[in-house]
Amino acid sequence: MKVTTDTADLLIVEDRPVLIAVGLSALILILASLCVGQLLAGNLAGLFFLVVVAGFGALFLRVFVQRTQLVFNAAEGWVERRQRNLAGYRRERHPFDSVVRAETEDRTDSEGGATHRLVLVIDAGSSVARHPVTSVYTSGSGSARAAAAINAWLAARRGDDPAP
Repeated sequence: MKVTTDTADLLIVEDRPVLIAVGLSALILILASLCVGQLLAGNLAGLFFLVVVAGFGALFLRVFVQRTQLVFNAAEGWVERRQRNLAGYRRERHPFDSVVRAETEDRTDSEGGATHRLVLVIDAGSSVARHPVTSVYTSGSGSARAAAAINAWLAARRGDDPAP
């Protein structure tokens, strides 16, 4: 996750999985070209594998490649999570004053590797809960940096110390 806009009234944090999209697309193209090569060589099994590769490739692109934006608009008084993938566009809006802070959720796998995701903590209104910004956990410090930037920005708008 990366802060793309940081002004007095607007903060935008974005997650664009470009490397995943490029990697999956390259893999799909390589496998599809191998299948087409089999078809041209007269092997009809290449057609079956081409359909399978195209189907699973489209499914993986739809599931794993999703752009997420978290927009804090202090002037208009809302926070919005926007998600776009091959299936379409979704957005979820909350009142600005209901957002308490941003945190990271951490997960450790069986081999000791840690992954994280950004979470918004909302304590007022009809959407009281911890709201994950992304559905997947990722390695690295992007979520922690984004949470720190969000908390500092919220503290500056509210005139208090940054939330823990």
